[in-house]
Amino acid sequence: MLTEKELEMEKKDAINLNPLILAFVGDSTFENFVRERIIRRGTASLPHKLHIEAIRYVKAANQSYIMEVIESLLSEEEAYIYKRGRNMKSMTVPKNAKVIDYRRATGFEALIGYLFLTGEEKRLNEIMELSAKAIEERKDEAHRDMKGVNDNGQERRT
Repeated sequence: MLTEKELEMEKKDAINLNPLILAFVGDSTFENFVRERIIRRGTASLPHKLHIEAIRYVKAANQSYIMEVIESLLSEEEAYIYKRGRNMKSMTVPKNAKVIDYRRATGFEALIGYLFLTGEEKRLNEIMELSAKAIEERKDEAHRDMKGVNDNGQERRT
């Protein structure tokens, strides 16, 4: 069995990987982070509810929003990895995502994958924590904005 240090990839090797491979790793890394966060918070108890809660964090539109929030906080190297992932052309786009959101989400996942593969655990955790908080604050804002709005999206009359 390989040690943790042996599993870490040299930066020069990781930076040369296809950005879609980095995104493949980043997708699962962020998904596991989100699942653990939801379970620890006890916000849902049934698998279906856990899944619905997790989707809120990992859908392309919200990962695109995360990048709007954190892009200015990235180092030069991190921004380079993000942009490589964002600019990578994919053969498919999910039916419920805009192309720009999907590309930004791919860049975000590439960044997460890169940090994971290079063993930059402290920075990886910082980025994922900032990301989760951005989505949670966005939900709180949307919830506050929806007060006074009925199920049809119209203002309630008092």
